Amino acid sequence: MRSAFDFAPFRRSTVGFDRLFDMLESSSLGQTQENYPPFDLIKLGDNDYRIELAVAGFKPDELDITAQQNVLIVTGRKKDESEDKGNNYVYRGIATRSFERRFALADHIQVRGADMKDGLLSIELVREIPEAMKPKKINIGESQREERSAIGSSSDQPASKQTVDAEAQNA
Repeated sequence: MRSAFDFAPFRRSTVGFDRLFDMLESSSLGQTQENYPPFDLIKLGDNDYRIELAVAGFKPDELDITAQQNVLIVTGRKKDESEDKGNNYVYRGIATRSFERRFALADHIQVRGADMKDGLLSIELVREIPEAMKPKKINIGESQREERSAIGSSSDQPASKQTVDAEAQNA
């Protein structure tokens, strides 16, 4: 099923954004997704986030958190419910059915840790941009100075004259 908006013109003029357009086109499919368990997404800072899932009735050993490339998967599998046979429920309103909840993560988002308290599963996320990807300030004219000093002399002579002098010394 395609969305009402056609992304074909943008696909032709961009490079490397295929995943983004695929997500936008499939967003209409996500609207029919089940809303269990409910969750909150909290921005704590510029690069810090927290996902809180309401997992009442689940124990920590019944939950599984898996971080794959750009996807966070939280699954809950209730253990055998035969131990609840001794209880005579008149009404059972706390949903404890199994679930799998997927979260799409942006590039460089890492899971820092998870904790469970009062029926809420909190997953801490942080954006860690590698040093090589961070913007760098490039000063104008520094590359020419470095080239001259790389030849071996920091004199005011042109690089071609320094090269001739270096070859004469080595001969």
